[in-house]
Amino acid sequence: MCGIFCYIGMQDAVALVMDGLKKLEYRGYDSAGIAINNNGILIHKRQGKLEALSSSVPPAFRGSKVAIGHTRWATHGSPNIVNAHPHVSADGKIAMVHNGIIENYETFRSSFGETDIQCEGETDSEVLVKYIALQYQEPFQNLEEVVAKVLSEVQGSYSLVIMEESKPHKIIAARRGSPLVVGRSDDGYYLASDILPILPHTRKVVYLEDGEIVVIENNQLQIFDFSYQQKQAEFQYLNIDLHSADKTGYKHYMLKEIHEQPKALRRGHGQQMSNDNLLPELQPFMETISKAGRIIILGCGTSWHAGLVAEYVIEKLCRVPVEVEYASEFRYRDPVIYADDVIVALSQSGETADTLVALEEAKKHGALLYGVVNVPTSSIARLVDVYSNIFAGPEISVASTKAFICQLNALYLFAIKLGKYNGNLSPDYSLSVLKELRQVPDILKNYLSYIVYRIKNIAMIYSHVNHTLFLGRGLQFPIALEGALKLKEVSYIHAEGYPAAEMKHGPIALIEKGWPVIIIALKSDPHYKKVLSNIEEIKARGGSVIGIISEGDESIKDNVENWIEIPRISFLLSPMFTVIPMQLLAYYIGLHKGCDIDKPRNLAKSVTVE
Repeated sequence: MCGIFCYIGMQDAVALVMDGLKKLEYRGYDSAGIAINNNGILIHKRQGKLEALSSSVPPAFRGSKVAIGHTRWATHGSPNIVNAHPHVSADGKIAMVHNGIIENYETFRSSFGETDIQCEGETDSEVLVKYIALQYQEPFQNLEEVVAKVLSEVQGSYSLVIMEESKPHKIIAARRGSPLVVGRSDDGYYLASDILPILPHTRKVVYLEDGEIVVIENNQLQIFDFSYQQKQAEFQYLNIDLHSADKTGYKHYMLKEIHEQPKALRRGHGQQMSNDNLLPELQPFMETISKAGRIIILGCGTSWHAGLVAEYVIEKLCRVPVEVEYASEFRYRDPVIYADDVIVALSQSGETADTLVALEEAKKHGALLYGVVNVPTSSIARLVDVYSNIFAGPEISVASTKAFICQLNALYLFAIKLGKYNGNLSPDYSLSVLKELRQVPDILKNYLSYIVYRIKNIAMIYSHVNHTLFLGRGLQFPIALEGALKLKEVSYIHAEGYPAAEMKHGPIALIEKGWPVIIIALKSDPHYKKVLSNIEEIKARGGSVIGIISEGDESIKDNVENWIEIPRISFLLSPMFTVIPMQLLAYYIGLHKGCDIDKPRNLAKSVTVE
């Protein structure tokens, strides 16, 4: 879960790499480092955020035409300067940056016993580069042959970039299970673990596949597999809006991305509803999907919450059994998978390691794999049988907001399409749901324009608390989970999400005078009266109730301490609105507390290791 950015070409490599790492800091910010090859390999590393590195680059680093850089989120070893990347071989002649986990690194370390090789830090990455250097001897003619041989022995996931002192105009890179993209421009080549830092320089890119090595030397690029067989490099042109990755006047990316949600939904509708054919990419697979014995949805974190909403919606509209699984647990419990299952994978990045591994397990059993992703060139999009792009655009803040609502949008469309196809949805009802879904972007834009002020005030009232409970019933239970997650991520306040009906089965013991409870109580909810009973139970124990309520519901306002209205919308689509107060409350509470909103401690945006 680290960021890699490298450059080889004719420009000032250090300046380019520093700028690239800045765009990747959301992937890791425990430490950062850079290496150049200028009459010998020079390394510069700093603990903490990238600013500590960029403000202290020695003069000797300026002017280099080759540089490899890294910003770290610690997996193996403490977040300190010794464990920071790049790491070097024992003789200092090979440097490497690495993202991922080498699971069998202790096997490689054991080979150092008969040598004088010592590891200064605790990382698997340092062991790997020292082992590669140890193997670099006859009959190998070049370093890439050694890298291919060693990586064929490695267990785990990685993307890595290597430079060699004796070859100042050459870098080597490889990947398995962790993303790496190469961009080509007139002035050189760029390598990164994410497309965003490459886009300002070029739109011509090639995504490395698992088990591929790229060698760039003297402005020439070659790709090999781990058997050292050469492969064709196929560059593609990306048409991506570069400005969507800027803050454009907002204080934080999170706030910008919350306010981008109407635009993102509108973009998705334009692509996913063309010619009244919902999600056209699914059409060739609909016969198989309609005969599915069940649908299994995989996701992690916020994506898992989107899957829980989809479980309610798909079962209601399609009458097909749905199971929602943590991708991180799915593989390890020896799951029962049938050939007529449909596996739906949700991932904003399309690189989530847990989800990828779960899909590979499902693929062995012959199930149809369907990806719902935000990056159509991602590993998940390339692995599945068919994928849908959610069209959220770049999401930089670690706390996901617009990707969640765009996932919901795609999953609603999937449910409507399947319900129509298998005959469980009448044409009139499906049209009415679609009509309302098309209105969501405009209603949401208007809602965001007037609700912020009220949420700011409520956030100030509750920013001092240490614990919070989120409650919701049915479709709103996943939103309660999402609200609790957002508050934990952004403000570091302990929060729990629960089904409201489960409150009496344990959580009510926590409630005491002043304890804040955020509860979703919509008049359109078939169980509205039961939610009102939950509110009375909380008040009777001194709890402070913040109600997420329906617009115009005056009667409930006397029963809650604070309230936030959502627009009139059907209960089926209400999660797309009840999540908005959750996102904004987390943001403004975190802001009031002085938290690092876009880069919360201990978190990284794309979880590319298990």
